[in-house]
Amino acid sequence: MNAELILDRWLHVVAGITWIGLLYYFNLVQTPGLAAAKADGSAAGITRHIAPRALLWFRWAAVVTWLSGAAYLLRAANLSLTDAFLLQGASALIGVGAWLGTIMLFNVWVLIWPNQKKVLGIVLADDAAKARAGRVAFLASRTNLMLSIPMAFFMVAGPHGLPV
Repeated sequence: MNAELILDRWLHVVAGITWIGLLYYFNLVQTPGLAAAKADGSAAGITRHIAPRALLWFRWAAVVTWLSGAAYLLRAANLSLTDAFLLQGASALIGVGAWLGTIMLFNVWVLIWPNQKKVLGIVLADDAAKARAGRVAFLASRTNLMLSIPMAFFMVAGPHGLPV
């Protein structure tokens, strides 16, 4: 394996751990914790300082994960980016993971981030718009949480012996 492939894979794994780790943090720690913090009036520190910084890392880790995965598929001798997205040949299994990751990337940038900006007050919105935005961001984030499980399975299934 050449150095570029090793770097692509290493970057993909580290960025993916960052992205999915933050996804799990948002869904399993911050969301329920923020509800409790709002109840006792201590949520401002989370919404002003922690959430925006975590969302910055979250969305850019998603981009780096996707790009490094695509770079790996472009360079790997036994895989193909085109075959992955067409779900063909040796790239079919990893392609399912790539499609799920692509849907998740879309959710991050098109549904979660624009709506979180309203919820956090980065973009001005009235209370009704914030409530709608919060619901959209929540549902997209929960969708990503559920997609992350099969996505991780298919990303590693081929290299670890699941037959095509």
